[in-house]
Amino acid sequence: MHSVKGLGYIISQLFIKQHANIKNAFKPCVNPHCSNQFFPLCFRAIYFAAYSKSKETFNGLFVPNSGVVHMSSAGVAAFVTNSLMNPIWMVKTRMQLEKKARGEKKMNALQCARYVYSTEGIRGFYRGLTASYAGISETMICFLIYETLKKQLAKSQLSSRNSENEKGASDFLSLMLAAAFSKGCASCIAYPHEVIRTRLREEGSKYKYFFQTGRLIMVEEGYAAFYRGLIPQLIRQIPNTAIVLSSYELIVHLLGDSK
Repeated sequence: MHSVKGLGYIISQLFIKQHANIKNAFKPCVNPHCSNQFFPLCFRAIYFAAYSKSKETFNGLFVPNSGVVHMSSAGVAAFVTNSLMNPIWMVKTRMQLEKKARGEKKMNALQCARYVYSTEGIRGFYRGLTASYAGISETMICFLIYETLKKQLAKSQLSSRNSENEKGASDFLSLMLAAAFSKGCASCIAYPHEVIRTRLREEGSKYKYFFQTGRLIMVEEGYAAFYRGLIPQLIRQIPNTAIVLSSYELIVHLLGDSK
C-alpha cells in the first residue's frame, strides 16, 4: 500500500508540472497560455464522467466489460465531450493560427471568442466539429486496446499473487505502459482527422467541409500531408494519456480501498 501511495505522489507531481501552477489555471480568458492548462482539465473531467456512466449503462445491455462495451462507452464519452468542448478548442486553435498580417494586437481567449462570433456567428464556434466526430474512432481504438491489455495484465497479476485486491507500484506502471502503447497505436491510425480539423478552423481558408478538405489536401499535398506533425503529437499525447489513465486507475483503486 505504501508503494501505491508513493506512486500516487509521483504521478501527482508529474500532473502538477504538466499543468503548471494552479493559480494560472483560473485565468484562461485573460492569458491565452493558461487555456492550455485549464481546458484540458475540463475535458478530462467531462470525458471520464461520461465514460464511467456509459460503461455502467452498456454493461447492463451487452456482455459486461466486453470489447463492445469499451468501444461504445468511449464513443459516447468522446461524442459528449467534443460537442461541449468544440467552441473552446475552436478558440484555442484560432489563437494559435492567428495571423500577424492583420496588424492587430494579439487577442486573449475572450477577445478571440467575440471576434469569431462577430464575423462568423454561432456556427463559427463549431467549425471542425465533423472532424472531431471522426476523431471519435481514435478514442474508441485507444480504449479498446487499453482495456484489452488491462484485462490481460489483471489475469497475469492474479495468477502471480494470492489476494485479488493487492496492487503495487509495478501494476500501475504496467497500466501506464499499456495506456502509452494504446494511445500511440490509436494516434497513428486516426491522425489524419487532426490535420483536417486544424485546416477547417483556419480563418478565411478555402477549407469548408470535412470531405472537401480531405480531397483538397490529397490532391494538392499528397497523402503524406495527412501525417504532418504526427511526431510532436505523439510526444505530447502519449505521456499525457499514460499519466491521466494511470492516475484514474490509481484514484479508483484508492477510493475502493477506502470504502
